[in-house]
Formats: sequence, C-alpha cells, structure tokens
Amino acid sequence: MLIIGVVVGAGIFKAPSMVAGSAGSVGWMFAAWALGGLLSLIGALCYAELATAYPHAGGDYHFLRRAFGKSVAFLFGWARLTVITTGSIALLAFVFGDYMQQLLPLALPRTWAAAVYALAVVGVLWWVNARGIRAGASTQSVLTALEVGGLLLVVIAALWLATGGGSAAAPAPAQAAAPATPTLASFGLAMVFVLLTFGGWNEAAYISAELKDGQRNMVRALVLSIAVITTLYLLVNWAYWQGLGLQGMARSDALAADLMRSAFGPGGDRLISLLVALAALTSINATMIVGARTNYALGTDWAALDRLAHWDRRRGTPAVAMHVQNTAAVALVLLGALTGGGFRAMVEFTAPVFWLFFLLTGLSLFVLRVNEPQVERPFRVPLYPLLPCVFCASSAYMLWSSLSYVYRQELGGINAAWIGVAVLALGVVALRLLHRFPRVRPVAVQARYTKE
Repeated sequence: MLIIGVVVGAGIFKAPSMVAGSAGSVGWMFAAWALGGLLSLIGALCYAELATAYPHAGGDYHFLRRAFGKSVAFLFGWARLTVITTGSIALLAFVFGDYMQQLLPLALPRTWAAAVYALAVVGVLWWVNARGIRAGASTQSVLTALEVGGLLLVVIAALWLATGGGSAAAPAPAQAAAPATPTLASFGLAMVFVLLTFGGWNEAAYISAELKDGQRNMVRALVLSIAVITTLYLLVNWAYWQGLGLQGMARSDALAADLMRSAFGPGGDRLISLLVALAALTSINATMIVGARTNYALGTDWAALDRLAHWDRRRGTPAVAMHVQNTAAVALVLLGALTGGGFRAMVEFTAPVFWLFFLLTGLSLFVLRVNEPQVERPFRVPLYPLLPCVFCASSAYMLWSSLSYVYRQELGGINAAWIGVAVLALGVVALRLLHRFPRVRPVAVQARYTKE
C-alpha cells in the first residue's frame, strides 16, 4: 500500500496525454507504458537485493554510505531533506488544495485558499503519523484502496461509453489516424513521462528494517506492487483511449475530467476533482512515512544532527526526524504561497539531483558485491550483471533527459540547471561544517534512547 500510494499520484491524470502525443500510435503508446513497468520491475529487483542484504531505516542513504562513504550519503540525505521529500509533500499538498478549492471554495485569493487547504492536510497527516506507524500505515491502506477504486471508476466510465452510455458520443478508436512509428527522440520523451509517473517505488527500501519476515516480504512487496501499478496504468490508459481516442488524449489538458464528463455529464468534473485530491492525499501520507527515515539515518552518523536519530520505540517512528521534515514542509507551503509558481518550478528543476542519486544507488549494488562478498544476500538479482546494467542505463538516460529539459528553462531569469547545483553546493558547505564534529556511533545513539 505504501509503494502504490507513493507511485500512483496526480501524474496518471496528466502524463498519458503527453505520452500519447509523443508515441505516434496506440501500439507504441501501450508499449511505452509496458516498458515503463518492465524497467521499474528491473529496478525493484535491484532494490530487493540491497534491501534484503542491508535492511535499514535509511534506505538509499544506507546503501550509498556503505558503497561510497558517508559524505556521498550525506549529500543524498541533504537533497531529500531540503528539496526532494519536503518539496514533494508541499507540492502534493498544493495539488490537494487546488482541487479542494474547486469542491469547497474558500472566500480567499486562489493561491492562499489552496495554501490553507495544504496546511490543513499537512497538519492532519502529521498528527496521524505522530501517533505511530500503525496509525500511519492503517490510514495509508484505506487511502490507497479508495484511490485504486477511484481509478477503476475511470475504467468503468470507459466501459460505460463503449456500451453506448454517457452524455456525449465518444470517438471510436478505430477511426484514429494510421499508426506511425515514433522517432527515437520522440519515444524517448514519452518514456521520460512514463518513468516519472512510475517513480516512487524505491521508497519501500526505507521500511526494510521494519517489515516482518523482511527478507521474503520485501521482494514480494516490490514485485507485487509493480505488477499492480503496471496493470492499473495500462487499464487507465485503455480507458482514456477508449473514451477519447489517441488524438483526443494528445489534445486533452484534463484527461480524466474529459472522460468523466463524457460518461456522467457535468457532475463528472466534481467527481474527478475529488479523485485527484484523494490521490494527492495518499501520496502525502506515504511520503511522510518513508521520508522521515532518511533524516533518522543522518542523525546516526553526525554529532550535530544526533537528535534526528531519536526513535520512538513505543510508536515505531523516528519522531524528531518526522517533526523536522514536516516543519520544513509547512515552511515550503508558506513559501510557495508567497512566491506563486516559482516554488513549484524550483522543485521540478531539482529532478537531475534525484536521478543522479538514483543512478548512484544502482551502481552501489556492483560496488557492494565486490567490496562485501561475505555479506549474506537472501535475494540476488536474476541475470546479474545484465539487469542491474539495464537499471543503471535507464537512470543515466533519465539524468541526461532531465538535464536537457531544465537547461532550456529559466526561473527568475536564472538558468534552471543551476538550481540543482546550488542545492548540492549548499550541501557541500554543510558537510564541511559537520566534519568539525566527532562522529556519533549508531550504537551510542541507540543506547541514548533505550528508555524510549
């Protein structure tokens, strides 16, 4: 439920339009989504080996630390703390606020109305997760079940149209333009959007140390979730195509809303607004749960950050790390309200930072196999080293694609590519300052909070 909740977000309501426009034909469009599922499965198998051999609440942070040292791991943790995780929570909260403003409008300027809803949802989910991992996980299960049910409603809408129902005639897929083979660049652009929509399954690594029978259940959770997500995405894209046609998909700015309007009339708009808000809510909760665990791992390594290593044993949560994360998210929501779209753009432009560390995590599998051959590996990636090479190659391609994209963007007159560089540069400065403090041993930190 955590993996599905993180992955299945607002992207599935927007990305299919861009994929349809780049793929050139129905066959290539579905091939792109199937390939996205396959590449995600390959990545999941790589993570399954790392997570079962090195179960730790730090997830990627722990893998990078063992493979490349704590300085590289710190820069990864810094990027998640300052932008990647907290920024995701803030932006998802704004998505929730935007759609709730459509459902229950507040008598405020649009940006501040969305910010009020955003702050409210962060506060409520913060309170839920502060109660403990069981409360957060139970909430996640309910939200994810509702979210998946909502997406299946989109499929039902397409079936309703296919049988002659609905308030408007839907274009017949058979009347679409003749199939065209996309260029390599065009198909590559489609894959960028597909893989972004699949992003987030790797967050399962952050709960690897907390799973019951983790060696077996981690593999099962990763493989099963990717299979469910791929099936769900293929069904939803079939629904869009069935209801709108390929050209209609490519032209649509709001796929699900257009489809639901065709099936159920104007009331479908409000229904889809509720569905998108629910998708954002589900992803916020899952991100809160997994994100705080990177901050906890940071605290186990650095004296100045040792309070982040406070683990509330009764509730099963990294309490201080979660409070720091959510406080930063609240600050970013307020910043986003003050700066309008600038903050949203800033977070999107840090994608190269994310893919850089994703690539390094894939490379860490090779490094750890060479450097630590004695470590027991309950699960080994099939067809090693072929599958890990495919995973690293796809991550490198996404890094190149994201760099190519942001290089053409500007924010406040500044080339957007420099934003990611600035984030890492500040992390390097912070790293230099932290080196002046003695290292805190994880055992000492654990003993410090034994009574908790």
